[in-house]
Amino acid sequence: MEIFTKYIDSPLKIIEISSTETHIISIMFKDAEKVASPQRKETKEIPQILDECIYQLNEYFEGKRKKFKLPLQQEGTDFQQTVWNKLLNIPFGQTISYLDLAKKLGDKNTIRAAASANGKNKLNIVIPCHRVIGSNGKMVGYGGDLWRKKWLLNHELNHSEKKWRLF
Repeated sequence: MEIFTKYIDSPLKIIEISSTETHIISIMFKDAEKVASPQRKETKEIPQILDECIYQLNEYFEGKRKKFKLPLQQEGTDFQQTVWNKLLNIPFGQTISYLDLAKKLGDKNTIRAAASANGKNKLNIVIPCHRVIGSNGKMVGYGGDLWRKKWLLNHELNHSEKKWRLF
């Protein structure tokens, strides 16, 4: 299976997007120093799905897109897949706690496993793991750094019906 990669500049610095011919498999934040030119191996010819992902991400950053329509593929356990599917149901501009996520999975005792699965999400923004916060309402844990989580949440609030700032 051939993997195609493209890098885009965004308000959150560089984003690396990878896909197969038919599915988006990774959307990860990269710091500029970690993507130096010799290491930055982009695919010259990219599949249409990768172009579509870039288009939809740009719409998101412009405040024009609230939900993504992309074929996604991410390897993980059945439990992780279930968590990632639940994340897709968190509305744009809203948050839930890790405890609420565990309850939506049917067992509040799965809170740590749910948090772990949330942290293993490789399809940032599109699978909105940034919308999960601590039970006390504070921002906790985000693989893309907390400043990005704060930016994403405020961006969504600024482009939703609610116009107040979270953090």
